[in-house]
Amino acid sequence: MKEYPDESDLKQIREWDAIKDPFGLIEFIESVTWTPDWCIEITGKRVKRFEFHTAGWSGNEDIIDALRDNPLFFAIYWEKTHKGGHYYFKVHKLK
Repeated sequence: MKEYPDESDLKQIREWDAIKDPFGLIEFIESVTWTPDWCIEITGKRVKRFEFHTAGWSGNEDIIDALRDNPLFFAIYWEKTHKGGHYYFKVHKLK
């Protein structure tokens, strides 16, 4: 857990190859998220349900903004968003 993601962390999220290594991206996000035990829930093995809750913290909001800027992650894996900073993804390896 980091205190706050720096610009290098956010750049990595924006540029991560979400097709080649989506699970690695989730692990990286977990490593730069404030209170990951509260803000992140991951279930499943081959198909992972990835929930990200910003908790109103600006660092987590920056992570979501960077993830939105990733060319493919949101387009492929996003399922829904709920008011209050709750994001839900269904992540799987693409063939």
